[in-house]
Amino acid sequence: MNGNQLYFTDNLYDIVLELQPERVYQKIEGFGGAVTDSVGVNWKSLSPTLQRYLINSYCSEDGLEYNMIRVPNGSTDFSPRPYVYNEYPVNDTKLTNFSSAPEDILYKVPIIQACMKASKSEIKVITSTWAPPNWMLIKDKPSGFSFLNEDFYQTYANYQCKFAELYNQHGIKIWGLSAANEPLMSLQINLKRETMIWPSPKMAKFLEQNLGPTIRNCSVKNIQILGVEDQRYAIPLMFDQLTEYSDAIKYIDGIALHYYGDKTTPPSIVAKTLKNYPDKFVISTEACTAFKATENPKVDLGSWKRGKRYIEDILEVLNYNYIGWIDWNICLNKEGGPTWTKNYVDSPIIVDAENQEFLKQPMFYAMGHFSKFIPRGSKRIRVVKKVPEIDPDLDLQDIEALGQKYFDHVAFLTPQRTIVIVFHNEGPTKSAAIQLGAQQISIELDAESISTIEIPYDDQIN
Repeated sequence: MNGNQLYFTDNLYDIVLELQPERVYQKIEGFGGAVTDSVGVNWKSLSPTLQRYLINSYCSEDGLEYNMIRVPNGSTDFSPRPYVYNEYPVNDTKLTNFSSAPEDILYKVPIIQACMKASKSEIKVITSTWAPPNWMLIKDKPSGFSFLNEDFYQTYANYQCKFAELYNQHGIKIWGLSAANEPLMSLQINLKRETMIWPSPKMAKFLEQNLGPTIRNCSVKNIQILGVEDQRYAIPLMFDQLTEYSDAIKYIDGIALHYYGDKTTPPSIVAKTLKNYPDKFVISTEACTAFKATENPKVDLGSWKRGKRYIEDILEVLNYNYIGWIDWNICLNKEGGPTWTKNYVDSPIIVDAENQEFLKQPMFYAMGHFSKFIPRGSKRIRVVKKVPEIDPDLDLQDIEALGQKYFDHVAFLTPQRTIVIVFHNEGPTKSAAIQLGAQQISIELDAESISTIEIPYDDQIN
């Protein structure tokens, strides 16, 4: 080696990946998607046979083997109508009228139960609340934004526990729960429906005095409390600043992040936070394409560009110790809805109810390279990518200077004692070699492709 120039064996390969399974990082929790009311409407528009086929496509061994689902607590923009639980009676601090909505019984519960039945592994369910009943809110007249009335902090904490208990009655265990969905996003896009703002001091007080103790003592045990539930740029305000106000941080088990700001906020902000709080985890809990108002068409059937967007983001975040990645709506209609706010987006599966069929998009297959081949419990391992002008000994933070396209691969040691490598080749066809101890495997990476390679691992080879 001379400077940054690396030696290639016989100069036969464009790329050499050296696997180092003795260097392990985060343990994977899983991959999946969201079951919203809009998903339920589309799912129910299909025949029972197609309904089963759609669920199996995602959750069974014949499909993508999803093992995580995100379900909203109440309605979202991806619902036919806005609704909450216990809307009446007003000021009912005992929540005497907290009961299932029709959408729970018709859509969300049956889909989750069907996925649980189809899956060979446990389905871990995450929930978030978009907005509580209006009687819990105070609307700031100058701005029009809504804030939770402090008189109802404990009521709102109980509200979240009651949702977990409600779903538990249907055999659906809530694994993770966040205090609020995108508490800062509405400040960015001036969204004033189904949302509320959370200043850090208020969130800290709520976590420390209300939500934290309530969820720890909820009848549904071992619920993971997730902080932030917003974009990367919200970490300094919605996580780091919590320590300045109280001991609320002790109640946060992990950080939930959405991917919409990933292109504008470097992942180093996540690495820094995890370094300061090594007992916390980070997970991506929402993503979709065509979310920008200027991005059209909203549904672009067969778009490899949108599938590539998923691939690039998942590869990047897995290299920054995320324990999982959860998509937004698992299916939408040809318009990208239904959505009562007309907030149409794209989805990995598009349902064509009129023709009684559903279409799997490149985003669907992109998800499968990760969800199907990287099972829960897999541990990321170190990979040295030997290419010209890149030093294999660079630290993760230093690699950022080389650009995000460096993150075109990731490797995991699975519980089945295999090593799985996922590789995205954005350019022309390349020859590659995978080195594991004294063994070497030669492969060809097709142009504009994503490849998954699984090889047996024997500790003795090293």
